[in-house]
Amino acid sequence: MGTKVQAAFSCPNRNPINNRVATRLLYAYPNAMKLQNNPMSPNQIRQFTRIARAIEYLYDHAAEQPDLAQVAAVVHVSPEHLQREFSAWAGISPKKMLQHISISRAKEALKNSESVAEAAHCGGLSGTGRLHDLFVGIEKMTPGEYKNGGAGLQIHYSLIPGPFGDLLAAATDKGICFMRFSDDPSAALNELRAEYPNARLIGQETAFHRQAADIFRTRCGRITLHIKGTPFQLKVWQALLDIPAGSLQSYGTVAQRIGSPNAARAVGTAIGQNPVALLIPCHRVIRESGIIGGYRWQRGRKIAILAHELGDTDDA
Repeated sequence: MGTKVQAAFSCPNRNPINNRVATRLLYAYPNAMKLQNNPMSPNQIRQFTRIARAIEYLYDHAAEQPDLAQVAAVVHVSPEHLQREFSAWAGISPKKMLQHISISRAKEALKNSESVAEAAHCGGLSGTGRLHDLFVGIEKMTPGEYKNGGAGLQIHYSLIPGPFGDLLAAATDKGICFMRFSDDPSAALNELRAEYPNARLIGQETAFHRQAADIFRTRCGRITLHIKGTPFQLKVWQALLDIPAGSLQSYGTVAQRIGSPNAARAVGTAIGQNPVALLIPCHRVIRESGIIGGYRWQRGRKIAILAHELGDTDDA
């Protein structure tokens, strides 16, 4: 049976305050707005990869306060070129991005998130997602649906332009079952084949793909995920849906929320196995120290997403 879960996103025309938070994710990169209906070109993918590497370097060497020339040398372009490219993609300066995602800022977000979660619980809500207008329903695959490598399943896949790069999305007749950032479409498709080796894969868009694309444009709507996982994994992924944009939680906090306070490491493993990027916001979980760890779809991408979700767009 399916378990319906409400995700922590907001609808732009319903709440102007939450709209500012939502647009940090959706329109983080000015150029991303131009990509809403077209996949990224090979050159744009190279640019994104370079900017993500620059972001990682800035974050990892923040205490050293590297100048533009140092960062440019790391990504093998001139300072002038990096300045133009970074501003075009990130929409803010490297210095401002570092301010948005500093460890102190992350710690503050962790603390505030715990307060929000507690307030929602005391108010009788199942989670902070009740306050938002995008609803993500999780329906667990039955053993019969995913046994034998997905034999008998018919899965449609399509490339979806997203705010932080293209995503390969796949769907059964019940919902989205797979979504990965697709800097290399062939590699992403091979991941899908490995996940469902005996399923019938069809390269064709369905209504679920269009719903996902609309959500990335508007941050509103409903969509169902049809995913396989252990009971523990599903509990973790469900808990992630209750973390709103602009908030962070630690692995330990997520473990406590699912009733397994000593399972922070297992929570981290489950988060690393998230089958649906962005819609299940695993990027919003970081270490209790405030340090941003790895991300299966490139750590620089995670830092960029969080920088814009946490940042104040009014002065970006």
